[in-house]
Amino acid sequence: MKNRKFTLVVLASVMTTFFVSCSDDDGEVVTVTETETIEVDSSLPVGDLMVNLSGNLVAESGTPTQGLVEVGVDADDTNFVRFADDFTTELGTGTVGIFLSTSEVFTADPANGNPDLMLIGNVADNGEMFIKLDAAPDAKYTHIILWCATANIPFGNVALN
Repeated sequence: MKNRKFTLVVLASVMTTFFVSCSDDDGEVVTVTETETIEVDSSLPVGDLMVNLSGNLVAESGTPTQGLVEVGVDADDTNFVRFADDFTTELGTGTVGIFLSTSEVFTADPANGNPDLMLIGNVADNGEMFIKLDAAPDAKYTHIILWCATANIPFGNVALN
């Protein structure tokens, strides 16, 4: 009986260790919906960011959203979106997604793959923030929208010129 209890305790310890040690802490994973998960690359630009497009955020839904947003490339020809030091938005509501958009209006169309939206990241904090892009954004994306998934409302948008 003692050996059986000892075996169960050892087995429970091994299983606990196995499950606890199987977490992945290598990158920040951002979940925006139940079906869409992206990994955010928090790399910073190399050298100066050559700005191609920029604009100032317009607050929506009574939020304190404001600040300069820039899209450009660094010295290694890597594309970034930069939120300047003056960037502010509401942070206490949950996930605020950052989307490239074809207009200032968030128009979800999941049945067709959201052709007018491209999720690029989530707001983590106020202040300067860089989002590394896989490639230069398509010319069809003329705006960036901050979308609060928790409340299902826009927090702000910016026209990129």
